[in-house]
Amino acid sequence: MRAAMIGVACLLGACAGGAVPGLMMAAPAAVSASAPNIVAAVADARRPEADTGRDALRHPADILAFTQVREGQRIADIGPGGGYYSRLFAVAVGDGGRVYAVDRPGTAERPRPMSTVAPQYANITHLTDGYAGWNTGAPLDAIFISQIYHDFYLPQLAIDVPALNRQMFAALRPGGVLVVIDHRAAPGSDISVTNTLHRIDQAQVVSDLAAAGFVLEEESQVLRNPADDHHLRVFESDIRGHTDQFVLRFRKPA
Repeated sequence: MRAAMIGVACLLGACAGGAVPGLMMAAPAAVSASAPNIVAAVADARRPEADTGRDALRHPADILAFTQVREGQRIADIGPGGGYYSRLFAVAVGDGGRVYAVDRPGTAERPRPMSTVAPQYANITHLTDGYAGWNTGAPLDAIFISQIYHDFYLPQLAIDVPALNRQMFAALRPGGVLVVIDHRAAPGSDISVTNTLHRIDQAQVVSDLAAAGFVLEEESQVLRNPADDHHLRVFESDIRGHTDQFVLRFRKPA
């Protein structure tokens, strides 16, 4: 009985501010948009005007803080395009970190834009084996996918989406995060809208990733636009660059 009471007292002490190894683990401190590494990333002089001109719409400091980017991390940026986020991540993780720009293969006639961006940053590795089947060689702290998760469903890419989601889950360290930003489709939309409107229902993404083992942790409202018509193609001139977007952070359980 005395041993049991001591055990209860110890557990109560932990709840009052102590810690019991293996039972109570402190959550990492939140990352602020004003953190020095994030401020330095947004202010990086190597960022082209084409990137900085989109900052007012993309809110990069808020997005990096939501992704919880810290110095020394290893981050995969899937579908990096022209390198908007890869550049930011490269500075935010610092010299001790590493960014993997996970890209599709280019050709001599049409090289991928990242082929000229990556050499500007010593800690960016440009992978060109496609969105599925890539390998960074060591566990990642974060995976980031902006405006391209819906493309995984495009018939021409022939991606096994459940298999890719399981691959991403395996690529993360326990406790690592996956952030997905994408163009919002009308609730209940069929998956076919990914090919016609280049949008996806948020519920589809949540269901997909939960099936792979991810836990939805938080949603940011920073890229919401209630004026967007969810039935328009994202490339229409009056909405392009202004779509209503969801921003979701998932975590791999520790």
